[in-house]
This record gives sequence, structure tokens and C-alpha cells, in this order.
Amino acid sequence: MILAAGKGTRMNSELPKVMHEACGRPLVHWVVDATHAPGIECDPIVLVVGFGRELVEASFEPRPDWLRFAVQEEQLGTGHAIDMARGAFQDDATRACTDVLVLCGDGPLIRPETLAELRRRHVESGAAATLATAILDDATGYGRIQRAEDGSFDRIVEQKDATPEQLRIREVNPSYYIFRADALFDRLGRLGNDNANGEYYITEVFELMQQDGLRVEVLDAVPAEDVLSINTPEQLDEVESILGSRHNINHVKGSG
Repeated sequence: MILAAGKGTRMNSELPKVMHEACGRPLVHWVVDATHAPGIECDPIVLVVGFGRELVEASFEPRPDWLRFAVQEEQLGTGHAIDMARGAFQDDATRACTDVLVLCGDGPLIRPETLAELRRRHVESGAAATLATAILDDATGYGRIQRAEDGSFDRIVEQKDATPEQLRIREVNPSYYIFRADALFDRLGRLGNDNANGEYYITEVFELMQQDGLRVEVLDAVPAEDVLSINTPEQLDEVESILGSRHNINHVKGSG
């Protein structure tokens, strides 16, 4: 599942955020490629679309059989967005054993190798949910990973809801998740929106799972370069430079 419904107001554009291009391709196409790479090959891949969804959907024509779309009419948070795709993952015959990978459509630097390691850790640990973390020198804009006294995962704190002490945490949430489908969807209805944005956060699901005695596993090995967020044109330029170096792409922007 790839979350691709947001507008991205700081991009100073009428385009959906995920349709901004890096190295000549929309951001969300890089994410789809990673989830359908050899050794990963998620099926189905569901894009949750909203703002400008016609542009996002049209960019994938002709649409492959393994790609589907779900619509989030109102942007009420990541938990709400995932709930809009519930129907694609609740086939009664497979619901109890289906794992759902959840990513954001504006993170084109994700590597298939990272997703493969995330899935391996999830399966081997028998966890209900597994998330990746990264250590950043500047964690501004990211949810912080709060650890318990023994070093185990405690919860994710969104930046707007964090205390000054929590804001000093450098371990962040890049929004790479795998959930057991039944464990995920059974808890979405319990999410609250008592936070600074008044939204339903998927990150609260991890707390609910732990309260219910389910295992949450953490993969803390994502390179900082892979999790650069894109919220401004300047950050897009930085990500484009990294992608170009990785794929030996010489991309020169026009002046007009």
C-alpha cells in the first residue's frame, strides 16, 4: 500500500505532491518500482489517492493487473488513508495470513534491498508489525522513535506532539511498515485523533498492538540518505541529485 493522497502545500504547485518529478519520473513511480522489484513483487500494489487523483491514475496507464487504486476523499491522516484501502486486503480466504507493506508515495529513495530486509525481519520474528527506523543528524519534520528504559521500542511521537526532550531524539520514523493484515485492520477503528493535527495516525496502531500483547519488531538499519523527505522544491532538488547518482542519470532542468 502506497499513500499518495496529499497535496504538498509547501511545494508551491498545484500538482499532487507525489507527481512532482525526480530525474524525469513522478516520485510515486520510483516507490512503485521498489515494491515491484525482483524479490519483492508485491501483489496487489494499492495506491491510496486523493488530491489530483486523476493525474496520478493516468500516469500509470496502461495500468498493470497488479496495480489498484483506493480513494481518500478527505485527508484525515495516515490511519484514515489506510482504512480506505481495507477492501483490497480483506479476502476472507487469506486475511489471517496476508502481510501488508505500507510506504509513502513521496519517498523515492527507498531501496528494494531495504524492503527485502524489512520483510525478512518481520517474517522471522513472527511480529504483528515491523517498522524501520533511521538515525538523522537533523530530525526536523520526522516522528521520533521513543524507546523504553531497556532499549526496546515504546512508541512513535509525531513532531507536533513532541516535548522538547523528545525533539532531541535523533532516531526517526521514515514510514516503512509491514503489518499482519488482520492485526492492522482490526485496530484502525480504535484510532483517536486527539493530537495537534486532529488526524488519525497509523503510528498509533503500534501502541495499540503492544497494549494487546502483540509483538512489534524494529529494523534500525536504514541509511540516512534513503529517508530524505520532500516537502520543498529545494529538498526535491537534493533527492533528484541522489537518484541521478544512483542510476547514472544526467538530468538538467530547464530554465522556464
